[in-house]
Amino acid sequence: MKIQRRNKANPEFSLAAMTDVILLMLIFFMITSSAANQSAIDVNLPKAGAVDDNIPNPLTVSIKPDGSYFVDDNPVNKGELEQIIVDKLTSQTNKSFTIRADENTMHKDVVFAMEIAEKHKFNIAIATVKDK
Repeated sequence: MKIQRRNKANPEFSLAAMTDVILLMLIFFMITSSAANQSAIDVNLPKAGAVDDNIPNPLTVSIKPDGSYFVDDNPVNKGELEQIIVDKLTSQTNKSFTIRADENTMHKDVVFAMEIAEKHKFNIAIATVKDK
C-alpha cells in the first residue's frame, strides 16, 4: 500500500514580492538622485553659511587680486610658492593649508595653488566669509 504525504513542500519560488521590492528601490533611488543633482550655476563666492573650521591648518596662502602670493603674511614669488609650501609642511602631521583668495582674484591664480596641493597630496581649505 502506497501512502502519500499530505504536506508536500512546494519548490516553486514566487517572484512577485521581489519584483515589488525592486520597483520600490528603483523609485527611491530615482527620487534621491534627482534631488542630489542640484545645479551649481548660481555661485556667489567667497560667501558661506555658518561653517565651523574643525581642522586647524598650520599654513595660510593668501592671494591678492593682482596675483601676488603671501605665505603666512610674507610675500612670495609665484615660482617659489611650491617650494615654500612643501618645506613648511614636511614636518607637519596635518599636511594641509588654507587658501585665502580675494573675491576679485583671477581663477588661474587660485588654481595654481590648488595644483600644488594636488601634486603633493596636501589637503586644502578655501577661506570664505560668513554670509549675513
